Amino acid sequence: MHSPHDPYVRVRGAREHNLQGVDVDIPRDVLVVFTGVSGSGKSSLAFGTIYAEAQRRYFESVAPYARRLIHQVGAPKVGDISGLPPAVSLQQRRSTPTSRSSVGTVTNLSNSLRMLFSRAGQYPPGAERLDSDSFSPNTAAGACPECHGLGQVHRTTEELLVPDPALSIRDGAIAAWPGAWQGKNLRDVLDALGYDVDRPWRDLPAQQREWILFTDEQPVVTVHPVRDADRIQRPYQGTYMSARRYVLKTFSDSRSQTLRAKAERFLAATPCPLCGGSRLRPEALAVTFAGRTIAELAALPLVELAESLAGQGGSETARVLTEDLLARISPVTELGLGYLSLARSTPTLSAGELQRLRLATQLRSGLFGVVYVLDEPSAGLHPADTEALLTVLDRLKAAGNSVFVVEHSLDVVRGADWLVDVGPKAGEHGGRVLHSGPVAELEHVAGSATGRFLFDRSPAPVREVRAARDWLKVGPVRRHNLRGATAEFPLGVLTAVTGVSGSGKSTLIGEITEQLPGVGRLVSVDQKPIGRTPRSNLATYTGLFDVVRKVFAGTEEAAGRGYGVGRFSFNVPGGRCETCQGEGFVSVELLFLPSTYAPCPDCGGARYNRETLEVTYRGRNIAQVLDLTVEAATDFFADTPAVARSLATLLDVGLGYLRLGQPATELSGGEAQRIKLASELQRVRRGHTLYLLDEPTTGLHPADVEVLMRQLHGLVDGGHSVVVVEHDMAVVAGADWVIDLGPGGGDAGGRIVAAGPPAEVARAAGSATAPYLARALPGSGPLEPGSSQSQ
Repeated sequence: MHSPHDPYVRVRGAREHNLQGVDVDIPRDVLVVFTGVSGSGKSSLAFGTIYAEAQRRYFESVAPYARRLIHQVGAPKVGDISGLPPAVSLQQRRSTPTSRSSVGTVTNLSNSLRMLFSRAGQYPPGAERLDSDSFSPNTAAGACPECHGLGQVHRTTEELLVPDPALSIRDGAIAAWPGAWQGKNLRDVLDALGYDVDRPWRDLPAQQREWILFTDEQPVVTVHPVRDADRIQRPYQGTYMSARRYVLKTFSDSRSQTLRAKAERFLAATPCPLCGGSRLRPEALAVTFAGRTIAELAALPLVELAESLAGQGGSETARVLTEDLLARISPVTELGLGYLSLARSTPTLSAGELQRLRLATQLRSGLFGVVYVLDEPSAGLHPADTEALLTVLDRLKAAGNSVFVVEHSLDVVRGADWLVDVGPKAGEHGGRVLHSGPVAELEHVAGSATGRFLFDRSPAPVREVRAARDWLKVGPVRRHNLRGATAEFPLGVLTAVTGVSGSGKSTLIGEITEQLPGVGRLVSVDQKPIGRTPRSNLATYTGLFDVVRKVFAGTEEAAGRGYGVGRFSFNVPGGRCETCQGEGFVSVELLFLPSTYAPCPDCGGARYNRETLEVTYRGRNIAQVLDLTVEAATDFFADTPAVARSLATLLDVGLGYLRLGQPATELSGGEAQRIKLASELQRVRRGHTLYLLDEPTTGLHPADVEVLMRQLHGLVDGGHSVVVVEHDMAVVAGADWVIDLGPGGGDAGGRIVAAGPPAEVARAAGSATAPYLARALPGSGPLEPGSSQSQ
């Protein structure tokens, strides 16, 4: 029996996902880094086992209602964990926050700023004091009545609704209308109201066009459908809805992302005429502090906001509130996010930025004695910002907490007190703890991929820099913080775009379009999810599943039962389990907590009904095939060329450890990006293609980065061009050309600091990237563990 103050978290018999009965002791109150190649099982140990067990124990301690749901949420597969304190998880959730969510709301800084204006703001003579809610665009008391606190109004015009006035209504002149029956119904209602639906739109009187598109009336009329020879259609009561009304209703009410996106095409967003885009009521905008309104302060980068508030005199209340606000801003700027403003909307942030904002908020929470479990906090961070991250992690530790970090950045690994290395490889070839102990001791562990990169002292091979075949001119760009930047991208080579977070890298490559001369075909591979529900997965996205379903439909058993290809889809009735409608999961609503997915009680997560699962191919049913990893499936389908080709490209980008049916909701941004790249690689390419990748190595172990870079260099050798936005200096050192933005983030960035081959950029003065790139170039030698990273 361990003492209640056991200094270790002791895990015994962990079997979550691919963990092979892992026993490991991890010290508390230190910075522990979990390493290993992608899919080795490090997240299964840190999040799937340690954090999941802490969460389960929390559920056990709360109301019986929540406890009843524990068996549905599922306890982690582990023999025993002792010495486990409460845990806080900071994952890179790719959530879809609303447009009302902002940097200010995520960090709670908005609350502090509103309190400052409420208690210590300069009010106009005679104006009564407002409470802090009146300074929020998300409350009825503060929101501008015209735009309801959104800052924009959506308007539409005849030109947007009717792009081709030569068409008649029957031929689809009103492009904004819905398709199928709903659109036909609206045409029939107009016909019944006496409007000519067969005349070209431009020939209709202006008054009629105005009414059809913009009326708020909703007349009801009896519609007599045209009788088709093969079916009788009875008259019905139809209601008319104008095109504008339909578009606005769809945009504001529809739950479907696709329908909302379609409606948005027919709307033009303009700043609200009443609040000028500030989202607040006039009464709130009349109050100032330090000579500015709350909207003006919220629009400033946090670095400038701190400067504006510092040294402000005034009452004792003003002094206390500004000091509190400055203390809350400080950890955010420390993490390299000083270029963000409080008003910046959350959907425009990367997953890494969001996680670091949550991390900064935790620094002020004052918790101690907990385990923080972090998922790659260095993702999307320039090496210069990684140093600040280590300082912040040390502060969380110094406050009396244990910090467990899943990480690939060697700089973070070197800064750890304790290292848990999982491997040796991915999927079923991983799931074992190779080393649990001080970082330096990993050097003597055979078979560790992490050790190979951490301690490799052999000089990197010098690569011949390829010459550009042609040049692509982009700019001058005047968006976000780019003020007229012009860049020249070489074609036929691999170009890396570098710079600290917020320097303008993504904005710059966002300006590359197929319309630019010399681009040819453009393939942009981003990190957006390949689907937002468990229904979308690796096999469906790559088209692999279509071939697998044909293979099953072609078996004797399926033919004998009359099962076609559709029977083996979990998205349509027939073969799927109807309890969960083929999801494999049911959503469990938890009061006061986020809803969670639990395995379906009928099919146990298999997604299909019993009859469908009776059909087998080579001894496996369709659910068991979906459960295979890409690597295992490669052997299973070795003689089915169409499947084998898809699987080979997934292996080539280092995704051999993923299961074919792995739900899109379980994939990281980096995995989603590599699946898109694999889908692209399996196509037969003709002519020149320009590939744009935004941080393709996010979430990748250095060993997997090697595999991915082999693919990208292969594309260039095949005559294509590749542009990557990248923070990994090993990748940048292997590029042919580097475009470095900066020197800082936000207003301190937006300029091209240096451009040229890596060796040249590594010598550029005033570049934040140069010193780190110089160290990664062949001949510089690796950094010793524990050596200083600072300049």
